[in-house]
Amino acid sequence: METPFPTGFDILTLPPIPLPRRVLMTTPTFFDVEYVINPHMEGHIGGVDTDRARAQWEALRDAYRDLGVDVVVLEGAEGLPDMVFCANQTLPYRTPGGDQGVVLSRMNAPERHEEVAHYARFFEDEAYEILHLDADITGDLGSSPGQSFEGMGDALWHPGRYLLWGGYGYRTDRAIFDGLSERLGFPVLPLHLTDPDFYHLDTCLCPLDETTALIYPGAFQQEGIELIHAHFDRVLEASEGEARELFACNAHSPDGKHVIIQRGCTETDHQLSEAGYEVIEVDTDEFLKSGGSVFCMKLMFW
Repeated sequence: METPFPTGFDILTLPPIPLPRRVLMTTPTFFDVEYVINPHMEGHIGGVDTDRARAQWEALRDAYRDLGVDVVVLEGAEGLPDMVFCANQTLPYRTPGGDQGVVLSRMNAPERHEEVAHYARFFEDEAYEILHLDADITGDLGSSPGQSFEGMGDALWHPGRYLLWGGYGYRTDRAIFDGLSERLGFPVLPLHLTDPDFYHLDTCLCPLDETTALIYPGAFQQEGIELIHAHFDRVLEASEGEARELFACNAHSPDGKHVIIQRGCTETDHQLSEAGYEVIEVDTDEFLKSGGSVFCMKLMFW
């Protein structure tokens, strides 16, 4: 039986936490599609234009720098082509009391297991407390020892509050969030993902600020849609085509004012502009071949 989380609370009663102002990006030196672990990779093995991918990565890095975000660069490792998607290997956190730490992921696909150690070393150097998952608890997803958890691919902080949105069903086990909530003291709002194209929460939910979110509703059960509407005053909905083909919801707002998004999301861009956000388009189409875009390619931390 699933353990219920408290969901009937006012966001404003939760402790505030500052927005992170640093972003980690991992170079795409070894990026390619070398295997298939999500539907978007089908037909793209060996099909990445690496020079174009590097130029796109640099343009995204520069977009963050232009917004005044401190960009920290980690070198990618040979043999780990998906390491560039650095949202997945960890969950950085900051408590209301100011303590900083990071929860290490347990990647669902064996091809990605070795990525985590590189990020553990990075955060050790940053003097973050390192938290490991309990390896003795059996997971439901089957392809990883213990319970699977893929960091900020499936665990999204509610902007400015000590509250986590937790996606589960494809890459992360539901029960992971029980332990994290108990250990670190934040509530978790769980969302069951139901469409394999949207295998991570960050592909279908983009919290833009404390009161606004961008979603693709077709990725959730009705209960999840209702939960999102209950805790965001304003919910924008991306069209199916832009969400599925262009990863519109894998956008990112580092400051609650600007939204960095894949080029060509015309309908979504219009909604964002009408809602008062400044849209910054970038091209990540080489990375879309591997099932990732803007949000996947960065990790915000304090």
